[in-house]
Amino acid sequence: MNAVGENIKKSRIELGLSQAQAAKMLQISTPAFCKIETGQTDLNVSRLLQIAKVFKVKVDRLLYGTTNKADSSEEINVLKAELLVKDEELNKLRKKIIDLYDKLGM
Repeated sequence: MNAVGENIKKSRIELGLSQAQAAKMLQISTPAFCKIETGQTDLNVSRLLQIAKVFKVKVDRLLYGTTNKADSSEEINVLKAELLVKDEELNKLRKKIIDLYDKLGM
């Protein structure tokens, strides 16, 4: 079992939820949730955020097993920087699309 799956399992147990109850809250099947807890399924960011929201815990609790505010703020700064880079890439792609529409006379 991977660390993230173990942390999700611990959070679920602390809430007193069965796997079936947690799966229902997440609107997924029980086997799918079981695979998340055992590490058989790689989580995407949106699913991780959904689990954190439903379990009412911070994402770093699911990722690292603890909530460390210093680590959280550093992680937030890194994510903000990555978001800025992605936003710039998105703006460049929008400009390319507009240029292509112009070339096509649309």
